[in-house]
Amino acid sequence: MAEKQLNWAGNISYTANYLQHPTTVEEVQVLVSQCSKIKALGSRHSFNRIADSKEVQVSLQKMKSVVALDTVKHTVTVEGGATYSDIAPYLHAQGYALHNMASLPHISVVGACATATHGSGVVHGNLGTAVAAMEFVTASGELLSLAKESAGEVFSGAVVNLGALGVVTKITLQLQPAFNMKQVVYQHLPMEELKNKFNEVIAGGYSVSLFTTWQSKSINQVWVKSIAENDNQPPAPGYYGATLAHQHLHPLEELSAEHTTEQLAIPGTWYDRLPHFRMGFQPSAGKELQSEYFVALEYGYDAMMAIEKLHEKISPYLFVSEIRAIAADKLWMSPCYEQASVAFHFTWKQDWEVVKTLLPLIEEVLAPYKPLPHWGKLFTLSPAVLQERVVKLPDFKSLVHQFDPSGKFRNEFLKTNFYS
Repeated sequence: MAEKQLNWAGNISYTANYLQHPTTVEEVQVLVSQCSKIKALGSRHSFNRIADSKEVQVSLQKMKSVVALDTVKHTVTVEGGATYSDIAPYLHAQGYALHNMASLPHISVVGACATATHGSGVVHGNLGTAVAAMEFVTASGELLSLAKESAGEVFSGAVVNLGALGVVTKITLQLQPAFNMKQVVYQHLPMEELKNKFNEVIAGGYSVSLFTTWQSKSINQVWVKSIAENDNQPPAPGYYGATLAHQHLHPLEELSAEHTTEQLAIPGTWYDRLPHFRMGFQPSAGKELQSEYFVALEYGYDAMMAIEKLHEKISPYLFVSEIRAIAADKLWMSPCYEQASVAFHFTWKQDWEVVKTLLPLIEEVLAPYKPLPHWGKLFTLSPAVLQERVVKLPDFKSLVHQFDPSGKFRNEFLKTNFYS
């Protein structure tokens, strides 16, 4: 029996008795076929038990190679253990880029896509929207391949799979030509300025992030990322009432900016500007908890101001919040399914006893806007509410039953939230 494993933040101790590290697809097939309960474990950046198992966890950390680069279809196929840090420099050297990245480049590609993790940008879908094909081991140990161009609706259900369909051993991503980016930061944007311009502000760059501590009806920082080749002008001195920063900043201004990606309009590669934090670092303000809620873009300002009313309660226990927009998609279990969305992210101090009393308050003020959570982060929405709001859940459950009729990959997280 292996030593109990922790997630990235250290707030979860997994209950699995064994953690296996296969090195080939064949080993994954044997392992899956021999287990009654098993779950894939990615880069451990989930803050809940979505990747937990009562019996066995399987990590593909030793399987992270680039399998193929297709210069005709402009796709790359990588093994299931690859992180964005593993593949981004290689892609850039080959003249390619991904359409977007999350804040942290060290998360696993498969895990990010399976949970609808996202970057920022009104016209950019979550990371799963780049998936063109998948290969995974089903509950029987069979190796199954699905391609977007041939699998149709099944593919739309399989991408954001929450680990419920099997162990993804290869994933193929759609690419675009490589590009350079630059980013600038503006400080102290009054929330009032967003009342009639929320969509305009949040769409003011290739990627825009609003950071706030909810302490003064102000957005502390606005991070605007743009394609360098399309933006040769010096940065404007202001941005909707915010003022241009003239030094590198961390989203938490009291912390050193040495781990953040370069700002001050200094051009750099797409993979060293789209994330907020540099490769090779473990960016954290210390131990933390995270939660995130998605609402339709049309409710962005109203939802923000609803949360603002809780500022006295949430601010003492919060490091920072980030507000971003994400394009609509067709992925069944994505919180952005068929609606452009705004995501309200909370990085909390690691005090779960307090945080679990604050999340219901946030969920309550957001209730008129029917929020959905990030599946890999902390929330307290009831199963009944989730099952009502996830439009394609019945279809997803049918798909899960098709590939895993005995529930081999169905852990307590899935059972509680979608089957109770």
